[in-house]
Amino acid sequence: MFLLSKKLNVHSRDPFVDCHFKPAFSCSPQKAKRIAFTLFPIASWLPMYRFKEWILSDIVSGVSTGLIAVLQGLAFALLVNVSPGYGLYAAFFPVIIYFFFGTSKHISVGPFPVLSLMVGQAVTRLVPDNSMGMNITSADALAIEEEKMMVAASVTVLAGIFQLALGMLQVGFIVIYLSESLISGFTTAAAIHVLVSQLKFVLGLPVPGLSGPLSTIYTLEKIFLDISNTNIADLVTSIIIMVIVFVVKELNDYYKSKLPVPIPIEVIVTIIATGISYACNFKQRYGVEVVGTLTRGYEPPIAPSVNVFQQCVADGFSIGIVGFAVAFSVAKVYSIKHDYVIDGNQELIAFGLSNIFSGSFRGFAASTSLSRSAVQESTGGKSQIAGILSAIIVMIVTLAIGFLLEPLQKSVLSALVIVNLKGMLMQFNEIPILFRKDKYDCLVWIVTFIAAVLLGLDLGLAAGVGFELLTVVFRTQFPKCTMVANVGGSDIYKNRKDYVNIYEPEGVKIFRCPSPIFFANIDFFKDKLIAAVGFNPLRVLRKRNKALRKIRKLLKKGELQMTPKGMICTSYDYKDSEEELDNNEIEELDKPTYTADLPIQIDWNSDLPNNISVPKIDMHSLILDFGAVSFLDVSAMKGFKAILKEFIRIEVDVYIVGTDSDLLEKLQRCDFFDDEIKTSMFFLTIHDAVLYVLSTKDLYHLSKRKAIELNDGDKFYMNGNTSGQLRNRDCTVSEIFFCLDIYPDDQQKLF
Repeated sequence: MFLLSKKLNVHSRDPFVDCHFKPAFSCSPQKAKRIAFTLFPIASWLPMYRFKEWILSDIVSGVSTGLIAVLQGLAFALLVNVSPGYGLYAAFFPVIIYFFFGTSKHISVGPFPVLSLMVGQAVTRLVPDNSMGMNITSADALAIEEEKMMVAASVTVLAGIFQLALGMLQVGFIVIYLSESLISGFTTAAAIHVLVSQLKFVLGLPVPGLSGPLSTIYTLEKIFLDISNTNIADLVTSIIIMVIVFVVKELNDYYKSKLPVPIPIEVIVTIIATGISYACNFKQRYGVEVVGTLTRGYEPPIAPSVNVFQQCVADGFSIGIVGFAVAFSVAKVYSIKHDYVIDGNQELIAFGLSNIFSGSFRGFAASTSLSRSAVQESTGGKSQIAGILSAIIVMIVTLAIGFLLEPLQKSVLSALVIVNLKGMLMQFNEIPILFRKDKYDCLVWIVTFIAAVLLGLDLGLAAGVGFELLTVVFRTQFPKCTMVANVGGSDIYKNRKDYVNIYEPEGVKIFRCPSPIFFANIDFFKDKLIAAVGFNPLRVLRKRNKALRKIRKLLKKGELQMTPKGMICTSYDYKDSEEELDNNEIEELDKPTYTADLPIQIDWNSDLPNNISVPKIDMHSLILDFGAVSFLDVSAMKGFKAILKEFIRIEVDVYIVGTDSDLLEKLQRCDFFDDEIKTSMFFLTIHDAVLYVLSTKDLYHLSKRKAIELNDGDKFYMNGNTSGQLRNRDCTVSEIFFCLDIYPDDQQKLF
């Protein structure tokens, strides 16, 4: 028995104040140091940096990662629909901030194709790309470019503000609502968007950027309508680049155990392609698009546009969440591999500050690139020293040698982007695997993918999250309820369909519900329970009450007599008939059966006279295993109470096991208990309830050993009359009395 009441001391101090407010407003040197190390993780790991052991590895890793960061910055700027030079800013500023505030040692912070595309969709929506094929002045083109840059920077700052706010509020757990299946489907859809958006550069077609629902379909339509104007030089260059890079990357993966560092094929082909384009003057001879002028140095910071904030709230929030989810998942993989801890809330703060800083200096949203992070870790990177060295490489390109990349074809950058989509596109292989493992997760993947492809990344993400939460409701709304039985004469109870050597006490049914019970699944719970026991208790109750009415009517007419041996008919002319009942009569039939006015007790499982038909039931006890029921809401509580009363009123004892104290306290607060439903029906375990049922129904007897004195600590054995099938339970007397709700005055009556 659980004690549901608590004694309150009115003179005691408020425990909430002592447990929450007092520690929150107190300070000590240790607490100040801990807070400083939390906000500035660099203060904890930099003093422990093993300079002689790690610096060479970090240099190699930093240089390798930096070269790739330069190319990806230029390439991903095409996804944002801004000048490639801004990609160098996005590859530099976030790394500097993350160096001081981040907790991961191995991720490479910077542009990520999915985020770049999401920012690019906001840019395309607010600054439509209507200048394709039109003769505009250089001043107009510069103004349009500045406007695009302002939108991209403002959206980035807004995403950073959301991330910083969530981090300060300590809600890093929000990423748990983005499951692996959802992220996989979303990133695969983003890869499709990236692929379609880069086709115009690969083919050299002047197709304007589109955004919104079905933008992918409309973009493909425009590309195929204009396919005859394909620039052959761009197409051939792109195909050659993609084939070479793909083959070398496969060789890198195959021989990664033998290669000290992966072959930097992207850097090599970029240098070669730039040299050929410059030497052969591709821009003038074949009319290809090139990177163009790269601003040398850095420009002063700018203030974000409030007007953009107002129009891009949804974009900023989704970019912030997706960026953090991707970065945190990658960081978690490396933290587990290298055995260190990352802080989700601090990661939110770090990326929030990084994006605010990057947007202020004309960069765009940053997260982590899977390929760059893999290079940084596989080439021996030990800390974010490698990250800061990669930023130095980007800075050198920006300040000194960026002009060398001006002849580079944009089709080369697009080819590099498409090749790097291989990992995300290979996620299609997860569909059959998920289908075999969990069909709900497979549906989440497919729905998120289709929604993101057709509706756009922002609406697709929202649709995916909504459907994912809906599957959680489906899982709890239709739980897999089972009947359990004793396994092998032990005190373990499992699904009776899964075992051969089981024991089921006669007349006892044990029903297990594996989920919370709430307004959406209470009817399902009732249907499953009725199907499990094999009868509807309300129907049985109504049949019994109707039978009582007929018995009383026959007794009144003298056509039925009560004898010690049962009921005897004196007339055989009576015929049982189903008659229509009004609502008041139905309510009367739902009340408990009252037989106190009859001279004998009616056995409802025996044959009744005069064709009076009542369903026979073969059970006397129902045990409900609520070990997995974490809560009951008010609506479900009313329905559950009605179900219990229906069983109790047909003389089926109901016992509930495994509930925690919080649920019991809630039941008491909601006036769940009354004259019919009492606290004595609650037990700690199924086995305790079974033992109690066996003892109270004369199916269980104590051992032949002499009755012992009722002193706490004494032992006695409860040996079931089960032909040796049920394990003896060695209990203390106090445990039995506690479980069976037997008070001291009634303890002697047990024996």
